[in-house]
Order: sequence, then C-alpha cells, then structure tokens
Amino acid sequence: MNGTTLDAVMAELSGLQDPRVREVNEKRGDDHGVNLSKLRGVAKRLKTQQDLARGLWATGDTAARLLALLICRPKDFPAADLDAMLREARAPKVHDWLVNYVVRKSPHAEALRLAWTGDPDPVVASAGWALTGDRVAKSPDGLDLAGLLDTIEAEMKDAPDRLQWAMNSTLAQIGIVHPEHRGRALRIGERLEVLKDYPTPPNCTSPFAPIWINEMVRRNEAPA
Repeated sequence: MNGTTLDAVMAELSGLQDPRVREVNEKRGDDHGVNLSKLRGVAKRLKTQQDLARGLWATGDTAARLLALLICRPKDFPAADLDAMLREARAPKVHDWLVNYVVRKSPHAEALRLAWTGDPDPVVASAGWALTGDRVAKSPDGLDLAGLLDTIEAEMKDAPDRLQWAMNSTLAQIGIVHPEHRGRALRIGERLEVLKDYPTPPNCTSPFAPIWINEMVRRNEAPA
C-alpha cells in the first residue's frame, strides 16, 4: 500500500472518528475518537512507511500520531528527533506508544534514558524511568539498583502522577527480578503507600508495589 498520500490517510482517520470513543478517551487525556483496533488495521494495511509516518506526526493530530508510531521505522530516527517528539507528545497514549514502540527499539534508547531520567519536565522524566524499568527487568548490568531505590524512596511519594507511575513500575521490577533487593523494595512500597488504593479490576494485579511484587514472585516460583 506504499504511495498512499497523507491527505488520503487523514481523510480515512477522520471517517473513523467515533464520538463515543472520543468521550471515553478524553477521560484519560487522549483527544481522539478512533477505535485502536481499527487504527491497527489501517497500520497493517499501510505497512512500514517512514516518510508517511513523519508526515502524520507533523499534523499534530493524536490519531495520526498514533498511526505514525505504528508504521514508522524506529531505527531511522536520530536521537534529537526522538527527544523533540517526546517533548511534543502530551497525550498519554502517544507518549506511551512512542516510548514502548519506538524509543525502546532505537539504538539511542540508552542515551535518551540517561538524558530524560533527570529532566525537570516530569512527563519527560517519566519516559526515562519507563526505560529504566525496562532495563531493570531485561538488561540490568551496569545499573546501580541500590541508587535507584534511594531515588525512588526520596522522590516517588511527591512525584506528579505519570512520573510516579513510572518510578513505581521500576520499584516493582527491582523487587520482582532482583531477590537481593526485594526486601528493601517491599519496605519502600509499604512505607510510601503509593497506589495502595488504586482501583483494580477483578482478576488484575494491583499496581501497589508490595502486592505486585509478591504476586509476580509467586507466579514465577509456582510449579510449571
């Protein structure tokens, strides 16, 4: 489907807008009304198109940016472009997809993680912490886990929501994956009580770190 024009794709996205979907999304801070399954269907048809992805991103439209993140080629973005894109990505879903689908696959992921984690903008810093949590779980060599726990213990309680969530996820990953730090991670979670009362649907694990850690450890240690 290469050769599809930007105008044609924008018209298609406009036709997929559903006021009911927009109403639900707006409660989460996402200003679009396109069903994500339908959006993924469009991406599957378009396949990878880096130039079209850049054009979609440049529109500033949330649905277009989500589609751009599905059809782009992550390794083709320079670090400076990814940094600029993150700072523009204020809709939560765009922010999450950019970090998870693009930055994590980029050769610049580690440099950006280091640059973003201490950024004064808490939304940018949350991306750095999301990447840190990923490294804690998958490639922890070289990380100062005790130092990360020090920072989490000192700063997570009063951090803005999105940054707090990313720091809490890192705390949980440390406790789940690294038994030598599990006791301290559990104590930090119990003392700070971050997300302790977060509403959790039935059959889902609470994001409260002590519950999350203990449940995942139980599952990992259960007989096959």
